[in-house]
Amino acid sequence: MLNASAGNLSLKPIEPPIWLPGEEALYSFWRLDGSLGTVHPARVVEDDGDQLLCWVVDGTPIRTTTSPDGRSPREMPLFERFNGPRVPAPSTWHGTDTLRLVYDHRWVSVWWFFEPDGTFRNWYVNLEVPLGRDEFGVRRVDGVLDVEVFPGGKWSWKDEDELAAAMSAGRFDRWHLKQLRTEGERMIELAEAQLFPFDGTYCDSRPDPKWSVPSLPDGLLED
Repeated sequence: MLNASAGNLSLKPIEPPIWLPGEEALYSFWRLDGSLGTVHPARVVEDDGDQLLCWVVDGTPIRTTTSPDGRSPREMPLFERFNGPRVPAPSTWHGTDTLRLVYDHRWVSVWWFFEPDGTFRNWYVNLEVPLGRDEFGVRRVDGVLDVEVFPGGKWSWKDEDELAAAMSAGRFDRWHLKQLRTEGERMIELAEAQLFPFDGTYCDSRPDPKWSVPSLPDGLLED
């Protein structure tokens, strides 16, 4: 037992990790009930402990979750998409490289999508509940609602049709939805004004060709 009266005991909070360029970090999506969903291994570009810039590249092995019979969420009807048992399954991030800016203390991450030839395509505002960091990476809760942004300031809400089903399933409540929508509206204002991160910054970026594809750690595909 710790003796609090000893006078020389200093309990310090554990500092969250900061990753160096080229290191691997996990971009993990959790649920508010504490269960783990999708995990994307990423390669770090830069990190200051508050903002993490990283690549998730085409061909990266990822963890996803499916129904016990192997259907992905997009293959399920809405009433089932956020309900019922889920099991982990291996998959691959494919079709595009994505550069991702994760704001540790904000309800959003911004993704830059690139065509296979490296040409910038569009931004994706992924609205998320921030859960901080652990020793492996950043922890987020997917907010379902997102915003797609295109060069020139054009934008559109995404997945609004899923909100009622997600809330009925208890994925989040009206308070969470208010925070997510407020963050989305703030990002829309930046998009319309073509201000950072929608000002062309990073649109010519490419992952370092010397980097290997990040790996999915052992154990993440176990129940």
